[in-house]
Amino acid sequence: MSNQLPRFKSARESGYLLCIDCEKLHPLSLEGEHCDRCGARLHSRVPNSMNLSWASLIAAVLLFLPANLLPIMTFKSFGQGEPSTILSGIIHLLDQDMLLIGLIVLIASIVVPVLKIIAMTILLCTVQFRLQTNLRQKTLMFRIVEWIGRWSMLDVFVIGILVALVQLGNIAHIEGNDGATAFAVVVLLTMFSAIVFDTRLIWDNGVTDSPANDDQKDTQ
Repeated sequence: MSNQLPRFKSARESGYLLCIDCEKLHPLSLEGEHCDRCGARLHSRVPNSMNLSWASLIAAVLLFLPANLLPIMTFKSFGQGEPSTILSGIIHLLDQDMLLIGLIVLIASIVVPVLKIIAMTILLCTVQFRLQTNLRQKTLMFRIVEWIGRWSMLDVFVIGILVALVQLGNIAHIEGNDGATAFAVVVLLTMFSAIVFDTRLIWDNGVTDSPANDDQKDTQ
């Protein structure tokens, strides 16, 4: 008797589709119609998911340079100060013994956006070029990117809080600059890229990491 495990079918392969709003199953023949529970239009895969995700990610990459090169804030102490970029702002915060805030800005402004862009690029290339990789790992990667997305605006909030709180006339004064706006747009674009990406497209490439497929290879 064969020890081969059965390959589980997706909902679409079984003739069903899921409403992405209320998660009710419908026959695949109703694709393009409206859900009888919530009224949302039914699609087995999110329309134009790849195009929208790629466009948002590319726009985020293009804006990432000005977001880091343009001044993000101006810190003035006793009437003296000049605009600073993200990196120079981090260095200035460290010089002012604001180690915690400096590390938060460093992680949220540089490390997290770069990792999100790299992760989304890997996921999109996996689907675009139908790469046979560990699909469970790719799904986990997306979930991490999606989870991090809720914290992506943290540094923008930090700047906003600093602008609101550090207003001591000529003693200390902080202003937000164009770099902060550009960076906020980068964050929103990377979040939108992840939101419109349909993770089911990853699994459409084939379940290459399932036990069933491993057993099939062994029996050949």
